[in-house]
Amino acid sequence: MYKMMTPGPVMVRENVRAARSRITGNPDVDPDFYNFYRDTCRLISELLGTSNETLILGGEGILGIEASCASLTEPGDRVLVLDNGVFGHGFADFVRIYGGEPVLYTSDYSRPIDPEALNAFLQKDHSFRYAAVVHCDTPSGVLNDIHTICPLLKSYGILTVVDAVASMFAEDISMEADGIDVLCGGSQKVVSAPAGLCFVTLSQDAKDAINGRRTPIASFYASLKPFFTYYEDQWFPYTMPISDITGLREALHNLKTDTDVKGRHAQIAHAAREALTRAGLSLYLKDGFASTVTVFLVPEQTTSRQILDRMLQKHDILLNSSFGCFGGKVIRIGHMGENAAVEHMAETMDALDETLRFLGVPLKTGLKDAFLSAL
Repeated sequence: MYKMMTPGPVMVRENVRAARSRITGNPDVDPDFYNFYRDTCRLISELLGTSNETLILGGEGILGIEASCASLTEPGDRVLVLDNGVFGHGFADFVRIYGGEPVLYTSDYSRPIDPEALNAFLQKDHSFRYAAVVHCDTPSGVLNDIHTICPLLKSYGILTVVDAVASMFAEDISMEADGIDVLCGGSQKVVSAPAGLCFVTLSQDAKDAINGRRTPIASFYASLKPFFTYYEDQWFPYTMPISDITGLREALHNLKTDTDVKGRHAQIAHAAREALTRAGLSLYLKDGFASTVTVFLVPEQTTSRQILDRMLQKHDILLNSSFGCFGGKVIRIGHMGENAAVEHMAETMDALDETLRFLGVPLKTGLKDAFLSAL
């Protein structure tokens, strides 16, 4: 089996796979499962350092983002979409689906959003029900400053929805200090469980906004409201994927015992960027680098397809390109969760070195040695 060095899904530890194979009961009617689900949700909130409630949904990370939009958006609502990446821009589609009017604030995709420029925009127009912010936009690897952006939005009375699927637990996030109302994460990124689950953490302001809607939520599966009373009612709106949640719980315990998650991710990311630039390759971003993914431009001597194919066929390492406006132009290395380990990244850099040289790309230094020396 190949080594999966993609920016999600990532590699999964054996104890997580084993947990998913345990004998399970009926999650619809078993009282013990309601306790297990609640405790797992509380563990996520604990790891996030928040007193806000977390909900686990049966679907990949996009479900959490759509459910946030479905639950908050009413017909005619103006929604501010902060657009400096593929996922940021894509949030507008969810707003339209549920009858809202997306207003895009578009900025340079190669840099994080400038809070001062955003404030100048908001001074002229801040009549929005909520704003959508992507913390780490994985197609480019850009990291937005939610510590400044979200409090700024809240100062104008705007609710904030943050897509932290690719950054949660690897980057600093504080719902209370940052003024975040809805925080979305996913199982297949830093948590290092298989894809298939997402989690949404909500402030009281977000719950009040959902409970105070004038119109019904235009979705059943993508509605957060039924989960607000799941424990009191002992009822879920659909059968919960109990084996997935059992595996997630194990992965969360792995995460809890990791004493320096953020430091490890930051160190690996720094060394990866140093190695690539020392070798003469060009990073896509000008600044605002995330600790979970590194993105470099495809050298003119080759193509993304040639790089990806040789990495997989010769070295059994899976990388990926990107999509949208980045399709075929960049290569992405995912170093999040289980992937963010020196041995995995050293092997990846060594294989990438051989691949690029084979494809006629001149390198100024060895990628593996440069990576290790930069740690």
